[in-house]
Amino acid sequence: MTPSNPLLDFSDLPRFADIRAEHVTPAINALLEENRAVVKQLEQLDGAISWENFVDPLDNVTEKLGRAWGVVGHLNAVADTPELRAAYNENQPAITEFWTELGQNLALFEKYKALRAQADFSSLSEARQKIVLNAIRDFRLGGAELPDDKKQRYAEIQEKQAALSTKFSENILDATNHYALYVDSAEELRGLPDDVLQAAKFAAEKDGKSGYKFTLHFPSYFPLLQYAENRQLRETIYRANATKASELGEKTEWDNSAIMTELLQLRKEEAELLGYRNFAEVSLVSKMAESPAQVSQFLEDLAKRARPFAEKDLEELRAFAKEQLNIEELQAWDTAYVSEKLREQRYAFSEQDVKQYFPEQQVISGLFRVIQTLFAVEIHADQATTWHPDVQFYRIEKDGQLVGQFYLDLYARNGKRGGAWMDDARGRRRTANGVQTPVAYLTCNFTEPATVDGVKKPALFTHDEVITLFHEFGHGLHHLLTKVEDLSVSGISGVEWDAVELPSQFMENFCWEWDVLQHMTAHAETGQALPRALFDKMIAAKNFQSGLQTLRQVEFSLFDMRLHDVFDPASGQTVQDILTTVRELVSVFTPPEFNRFQHSFGHIFSGGYAAGYYSYKWAEVLSADAYAAFEESGRQEGSNLSRSAGKKFQQEVLEVGGSRPALASFKAFRGREPTIDALLRHSGMSIQH
Repeated sequence: MTPSNPLLDFSDLPRFADIRAEHVTPAINALLEENRAVVKQLEQLDGAISWENFVDPLDNVTEKLGRAWGVVGHLNAVADTPELRAAYNENQPAITEFWTELGQNLALFEKYKALRAQADFSSLSEARQKIVLNAIRDFRLGGAELPDDKKQRYAEIQEKQAALSTKFSENILDATNHYALYVDSAEELRGLPDDVLQAAKFAAEKDGKSGYKFTLHFPSYFPLLQYAENRQLRETIYRANATKASELGEKTEWDNSAIMTELLQLRKEEAELLGYRNFAEVSLVSKMAESPAQVSQFLEDLAKRARPFAEKDLEELRAFAKEQLNIEELQAWDTAYVSEKLREQRYAFSEQDVKQYFPEQQVISGLFRVIQTLFAVEIHADQATTWHPDVQFYRIEKDGQLVGQFYLDLYARNGKRGGAWMDDARGRRRTANGVQTPVAYLTCNFTEPATVDGVKKPALFTHDEVITLFHEFGHGLHHLLTKVEDLSVSGISGVEWDAVELPSQFMENFCWEWDVLQHMTAHAETGQALPRALFDKMIAAKNFQSGLQTLRQVEFSLFDMRLHDVFDPASGQTVQDILTTVRELVSVFTPPEFNRFQHSFGHIFSGGYAAGYYSYKWAEVLSADAYAAFEESGRQEGSNLSRSAGKKFQQEVLEVGGSRPALASFKAFRGREPTIDALLRHSGMSIQH
């Protein structure tokens, strides 16, 4: 019988059409009660501990809670309403309390240790051995060995951190949704492409206003910075975006200043409770990197290599701004505009030219062609209820058998958190009824298709958006193509955080391949594929300003690491002070004093990347080196869409998920340790001797 509460129905896909805010509390209460009952039974388990009598029952019951809360969290991120937000915030403390209790449960910890100590432990599969070792590590990190009074404080810290992280995110969303810049005439918007103007006009009309509306959603504000000739307008939107959710923003109730400081204090206290010097050390226990010092050294070395290229990039930008655009002193709100003009002059094309060749359906089918070629799978449209009419749903099959399914939610809208991400709706595992196939959410925030005279036009993607789509799909493949049948290490589960970006960054490379782009482009008006001459210009411009871009990522990464390594909130130092010192060390172009980028740095304050943002650069070393194997095969096979390299990558990286250390998977694929050479070469920063 189908449960009346859709959040308690685990028979198949989430019933998004039926889920309401009022379902959340009853479902979560019922699942917490069921989980606590099973945990109590397992605590009292007598005799020999086995996978079947201990790990399976625990996985069975906690998976249901994870899936139900995952649906609630997903909806909170992509379809925020006051009612849903209230239900989410009402239940989050109870969820956090349960997972904290579980992580501190000494009786369960002892049973995992007993499993590890059994004589036949080595006869368990590699995946199951890894699960047991991960569990023992996580119980220690969860405070299982702490005395009772410290356990209580640890639990309070977890609950408070969860609430603060949620509030941090909500403040960004509210500040983003609230802001609107209305511009009366097209004359003030000289330089903006037609499709941007149409979207802004349509947005104003929806508000019952004339003129044009711009918001702080990326697809709306960034074209102003990139194309608007009106410098004052660029400064206005830059300032609004750079100060959102800060003390300089529109509403002080959305100021994240105190939240950041309190989160950092709580993380430091958590680390000290667990016997570590700082939170960076705690964060790295479950990552590839061995110490904060090693990460900092890696980042500072990368900054040194990139700096000469960044200085040259900036020098060219300033000279061009002065000589060609009469901008005497380059400001932060000028850089995107001047960069676009310089790119147009140097490479004789604009991003707007390229965009005309990337209509949504052509891009999607081109992406699927890459996946199907590399990994010998088939992707088909599928049916499911969704949370918004724009959301699409697909299935992946191999040899006629279902492998996995995914939701694709591409467009920015009010009530949807900014950015792009992949999340799992369900993991692969073997159950009593056979293999449960994985399901993923793939979420982006691209420009919504314009509506002209009541007709929705086809969406056109920028090349950067195409790269983002391939990136998120790489995460999706990691989750969907796994062959591991134990939940805790199937797909992306159990993969070290600083290796999780390997498949996603790897996939980005295909966006620069001629035999990919000629199959995924069709001009919006003529239907013509991307011309080779324009592709060649794109390749020539590929590493345009890569020095500046690398330093920017290093700046964010080093800022994050120092906040969690050397920063002491009690010292009188501020978060801004740390950012300033990092910029003095690595930056060549410092943002204006009013810039409050850190106030919306969701990755580290609400997104799980605390003391882990360096992962993007760390994993890029792995992904560039992995892609070099496809280039090597391509030289023999005539195409980097190499089925032989794809098969090996599939077997040694994607299919094994988190069932073995990421470095072991990389070495199994590449036959050696990773090197930084391919990253520097792909970024145009190789030193030629």
